[in-house]
Amino acid sequence: MSRRLLLINGPNLNLLGTREPHIYGSTTLADVESSASAQASSLSSSLESFQANSEGAIVDRIHEARGNVDAIIINAGAYTHTSVAIRDALVGKLNG
Repeated sequence: MSRRLLLINGPNLNLLGTREPHIYGSTTLADVESSASAQASSLSSSLESFQANSEGAIVDRIHEARGNVDAIIINAGAYTHTSVAIRDALVGKLNG
């Protein structure tokens, strides 16, 4: 059975590869998504990627995923340590 995975990337991750490459490297978000998709395929899973710079868009996408994906993989970027809203949305997904 194929698992459905959702990869969410948060704010400014769309700038990977161009924003401060001396710190973050030259790998782009497209490179990350392509690699993750290949890994998912090797595990008989499908991967959908989503990136947003706004907290509300990320929360909305998590809500939309309820009942439609088996797992969410998230790099919340700058929201990792500050977003109670994203945390609550993820807990709701786990309990939904």
